[in-house]
Amino acid sequence: MEKDNAIYTGSVFTLRPLRPEDAESLARHANDLRIWDNLRDAFPHPYTRADADAFIALASGKNPVRDFAVVIDGEAVGCMGYVPGTDVERVSAEVGYWLGEPYRNCGVTSEALDALAEHIFRTTDILRLFATVFSGNLASMRVLEKAGFRKVGILRKAAVKNGRVVDLHYYERAR
Repeated sequence: MEKDNAIYTGSVFTLRPLRPEDAESLARHANDLRIWDNLRDAFPHPYTRADADAFIALASGKNPVRDFAVVIDGEAVGCMGYVPGTDVERVSAEVGYWLGEPYRNCGVTSEALDALAEHIFRTTDILRLFATVFSGNLASMRVLEKAGFRKVGILRKAAVKNGRVVDLHYYERAR
């Protein structure tokens, strides 16, 4: 299992900064309509090698590192990261994540998200993490709860995805 620059090594995965050589694997796993259905529209579909290259280049320019690969058997099979707030919300950050289909429903995402949260709290001044989840994404709600987040509300008719107005379930975890 890879340990270079890893922020966490679990029993089956490593969470580490993205690398250029991750692009092919990321493109293959991210090119999944079910992933796109549950993320912001900025996440492209279809997801190409060029999209992966561009994202890795963007992520590599951030200091500190805020985007990480979920690596299983030497292959980047998912991503997670955070976006710090600004101005008066600078003590908060939004987290986001996705994992390739063959690796879902086995606890990897919640363990990795918990590890990411601990890393953020240990290495930054961020005091609060949050995530929003489309109303139909029960699996992501379970991931957040298993990673120590709690639902604090439902934002009614707060987003548009696939031409439908949807509710957002709002989760948070405080330091």
